[in-house]
Amino acid sequence: MEWVNDLQGKTVGLDTAPLIYFIEENPAYLETVKLFFEAMDRDDFTVVTSTVTLVEVLVHPLRGNNTIIAAEYRDILLNSKLMTVDVSSTIAEQAARLRAVHNIRTPDAIQISAALNAGATYFFTNDIRLPEIADIQILSLDSLK
Repeated sequence: MEWVNDLQGKTVGLDTAPLIYFIEENPAYLETVKLFFEAMDRDDFTVVTSTVTLVEVLVHPLRGNNTIIAAEYRDILLNSKLMTVDVSSTIAEQAARLRAVHNIRTPDAIQISAALNAGATYFFTNDIRLPEIADIQILSLDSLK
């Protein structure tokens, strides 16, 4: 829980996986992501993600015609304290620079760029492939358990 306290007053970028684990109650990660989202709801810190998250989280529910889960995703992304930003040309160009320097996948580059553009100093993910990136600390779920 100490890691959540370290985020107090900060802006945190959010990757897609932690949100999926929270909404779909993944037993391996639920306790950790629940702490994160409860702290977000208390306004302990600001959380930002991009509309790429909406694209990624809706695929599985739409394939399975699960309108309830799809609605939960839309609600948290579009109607909660979670700030979901559109992918602007500024974010796209910064993402291209991240891809050029760090050779990361396009969705990851966009997510991190959106976080950086919003002033995030942390990025909450479960992607162990992400390299160290200047100006933002990668918080991997597996390292927090």
